[in-house]
Amino acid sequence: MSVEHHDLIHEFPELKDRIHDLKVSDAHFRHLFDQYHELTKEVENMENEVTPVSTRTEEEAKLKRLHLKDELYRMLRKAE
Repeated sequence: MSVEHHDLIHEFPELKDRIHDLKVSDAHFRHLFDQYHELTKEVENMENEVTPVSTRTEEEAKLKRLHLKDELYRMLRKAE
């Protein structure tokens, strides 16, 4: 099964420079960014069945990742 990559650079390639700038200049953004990427690795392991979990657990992790991505995107747009 092919797992789609959800890191922020793949999600928002047009915002690559802004992502870098905020990671360097905004501690809150950096914290959320790190959480997002850690959760993304966990979800990918679930999808690849490296970490076996229930469907509910996987869906809850994906929902949490979506909320983090929405918050990060809001911060990126606000920084424009």
